[in-house]
Amino acid sequence: MGTTSMASRVFLLLLIFLSSTNLSLSLYEDQVGLMDWHQQYIGKVKGAVFHTQKSGRRRVVVSTEENVIASLDLRHGEIFWRHVLGSNDVIDGIDIALGKYVITLSSGGGILRAWNLPDGQMVWESFLEGSGASKSLLTVPTNLKVDKDNLILVFGKGSLHAISSIDGEVLWKKEIAPESVEVQQIIQPLGSDIIYVLGFFGSSQFDAYKINARNGELLKHNSATFSGGFSGEALVVSSEILVTLDSTRSKLVIISFQDGEINYQQTHISDIFGDSFGTPVLLPSKLPGVFSVKIDGAVVFIRVTGEGKLEVLDKINNVAAISDAISLSEGQQAFALIQHGDGKIHLTVKPSHDLSGDLLKESIDMDNQRGTVCKIFINNYIRTDRSHGFRALIVMEDHSLLLLQQGAIVWSREDGLASIVDVVTSELPVEKEGVSVAKVEQNLFEWLKGHILKLKGTLMLASAEDVAAIQEMRLKSFEKSKITRDHNGFRKLLIVLTRAGKLFALHTGYGQVVWSLLLPTLRRSETCEYPTGLNIYQWQVPHHHALDENPSVLVVGRCGKNSDAPGVLSIVDAYTGKEINSMAAIHSIAQVIPLPFTDSTEQRLHLLIDVNQQGHLYPRTSEAIDIFQHELTNIYWYSVEADNGIIKGHVLKSNCIQEVIDNYCFESKDIWSIVFPSDSERIIATVTRKLSEVVHTQAKAIADEDVMFKYISKNLLFVATVAPKGSGPIGTATPEESWLTVYLIDTVTGRILHRMTHHGSQGPVHAVFSENWVVYHYFNLRAHRYEMSVIEIYDQSRADNKDVWKLVLGKHNLTSPISSYSRPEVVTKSQSYFFTYSVKALAVTLTAKGITSKQVLIGTIGDQVLALDKRFLDPRRSVNPTTAEKEEGIIPLTDSLPIIPQSYVTHALKVEGLRGIVTVPAKLESTTLAFAYGVDLFFTQLAPSRTYDSLTDDFSYALLLITIVALIAAIFVTWILSEKKELREKWR
Repeated sequence: MGTTSMASRVFLLLLIFLSSTNLSLSLYEDQVGLMDWHQQYIGKVKGAVFHTQKSGRRRVVVSTEENVIASLDLRHGEIFWRHVLGSNDVIDGIDIALGKYVITLSSGGGILRAWNLPDGQMVWESFLEGSGASKSLLTVPTNLKVDKDNLILVFGKGSLHAISSIDGEVLWKKEIAPESVEVQQIIQPLGSDIIYVLGFFGSSQFDAYKINARNGELLKHNSATFSGGFSGEALVVSSEILVTLDSTRSKLVIISFQDGEINYQQTHISDIFGDSFGTPVLLPSKLPGVFSVKIDGAVVFIRVTGEGKLEVLDKINNVAAISDAISLSEGQQAFALIQHGDGKIHLTVKPSHDLSGDLLKESIDMDNQRGTVCKIFINNYIRTDRSHGFRALIVMEDHSLLLLQQGAIVWSREDGLASIVDVVTSELPVEKEGVSVAKVEQNLFEWLKGHILKLKGTLMLASAEDVAAIQEMRLKSFEKSKITRDHNGFRKLLIVLTRAGKLFALHTGYGQVVWSLLLPTLRRSETCEYPTGLNIYQWQVPHHHALDENPSVLVVGRCGKNSDAPGVLSIVDAYTGKEINSMAAIHSIAQVIPLPFTDSTEQRLHLLIDVNQQGHLYPRTSEAIDIFQHELTNIYWYSVEADNGIIKGHVLKSNCIQEVIDNYCFESKDIWSIVFPSDSERIIATVTRKLSEVVHTQAKAIADEDVMFKYISKNLLFVATVAPKGSGPIGTATPEESWLTVYLIDTVTGRILHRMTHHGSQGPVHAVFSENWVVYHYFNLRAHRYEMSVIEIYDQSRADNKDVWKLVLGKHNLTSPISSYSRPEVVTKSQSYFFTYSVKALAVTLTAKGITSKQVLIGTIGDQVLALDKRFLDPRRSVNPTTAEKEEGIIPLTDSLPIIPQSYVTHALKVEGLRGIVTVPAKLESTTLAFAYGVDLFFTQLAPSRTYDSLTDDFSYALLLITIVALIAAIFVTWILSEKKELREKWR
């Protein structure tokens, strides 16, 4: 007996040791990156300055259309530093001063900043004032000094400013805008203290201002009219000559302003190019003594001689982009041009003084999904043989950025992902079945081998070879990187549409691009001058009985800037990224309505509404029209005219009356309308529920064993309006002049179910609608703080179903049909709370069955995402909740919503330029997938109620294996000792 108890004690001690080992291995560590990923981008580059001095790192400083300033490593393309200025601070120019400061001009010439080149810290900032808006120009002369201080010249806000490059002090200012001159160029001749400010007055007068660079004194002002008028743009050819086109674009006009005296010389286009059929365009390239004109698909280089005569130097076809000239040595300059052909891009570097020669000629293979080259910036370096080498930074049509050197792509950046327009998700392919016995045995052997190696690593018995093998196995069997579905539904494809008209499929496991497609229908062409991508929709989602079909998505766009422009459609395979079908130059597209109907191939029916409120059915098949005709009377939709303050409800009536019969086109009629008085209300926000949201139950159990029934309707619309004076920025109206009114409207009948006014409040309003509640964010002018309010709506018509016996006997009305036309008996509950931050976006977590608690995801002004438990936004919160309410989970009422640092799902990271948050349910009920996008991208997995239905990722399987082995060993030892004891007792 003593031996048995001893064995038991040994076993218990072993278990305690293993438990303590588990505790020591279960210390919380920084788990950022295990279940999430973060990617940084900069956007489409519009300006670049190289810095390749021998001392320090070689870098290129860029400005982008996303208003980002960034310093990139020339070796790998990585970001050294960057600053995102925001949508209201547009970058107008960028340059480098004193070899150590990055100078940026932004906000329409209103803000000039200097950044430290090595680390990006801001050195100084100057706010430039002026009399009005104007074109913004930045010039950093290399040899213009005043009292040993290099000057920076800025034209903005209608004034010319001279700023110290050392401390940003405005040394002098000269107003020019009062004379209504549209300034085109600022010229400072080399080695001179004179500045020329050149521009147009009206459409037919040219003005030249001669200004003293030291004190801003106006030395001379000349003007001259030109009878033919000007087209608007002007290029600098030399320090005394400009070139422009006349108003008809049929003549080249040479403007000379030597010593301020203005002279015109004009040459007819036909005299230079012969009979051409295209419209000439001046290309904005800075070449000494030379300018370039694009006409009939070719670029012609023209030199202006000393007498103002024009000399054609060269004509080159298929030129995509031309760089500015750079200095090679004293008196020698060069520029680069890019041509396309044979699936390659051809880079040519030419000396500016002799266009017949080539300093460099290379051809580089290029992925055709990147499109054409938009811009090129070049830089030179000295090779070991003392000859000149060149590197080219090119911006592609898809907004990607590439560095070319020695005939190869050194690095590339997919910066088109900084301008995502819309996002949908798609399931990955199912893993193939039918594995052989040998494969199973091999997998079993690998599994055992892997766990043995992990066990050796846990017990610190692994050799260096074993550690290397463990690392290799982790890389090979990394579950997140598989391109197949997982049983928990964590691995999916995020299909995103960018502003460039390109589709990307991103793997949720690690954020890698699985495929990309530059949509042909969204590329600029003669028939589509301004292509614009609008949205993506699920087109075909095959289920288990049709898994041989690949899912596909519908991309909707338009060819033009206005809503009445013709639309374009493209259907793309979600697995391969190949375009299945496309339709261009169709009717206009004002609204897209995904219908809850599918055909036999599981293609979802879509109703596209044009600007005339006619409905067009897609797909255009006989089966689709049969399904649609059967459900025609049940289709309702609404439209919002925010500018006019009108919301209308519509239904379809009959086929369109046209010259050509179209069975897929339907006329509509208005069935209701709500007109908000323009003198008191303006619509600033509308939001509805997600059609894909799953609601687990309509009943909500509350305290004292009572039940409330949620009013669940996909036809509810939340509308927010403000007073006209409160529609501007915060602070432009007093509390008495502004009020915020919110509505809940049934979009089938137009009935207003709830209306509430917040006096002394204004927008902007951000809102999210889920189940039977809506949360919205706004600004309280009286309290000078932001607020968040919640409205919950309940169905009183089902209040009699609380009796259990009625449920048992089947005398309830839970299964009775619900119609929007039956007047609902609803009751609402609402509450408001102070919130610390301004908000950029709101979203709510979604799960597969809708059982898990909800979290509101808040995109803050600091470009982070905060997860706030919906219980904090419960309108039933009270200061002293009862015991029953506490058991229910009601939190005591406070005037402010808590900001818990651990609730930031982005951790310490930022999603710069945050624009949207998308949530997608996983197959695992406890988990939701969240994707935040802006200039950066961030993806993570969230478990609002913790992972109650799965083991955590840090669960120690090796320790479990050790425990099982120890348990078996202890049982075996105990059995042997017990057998020996019995044998001894029998011999007594």
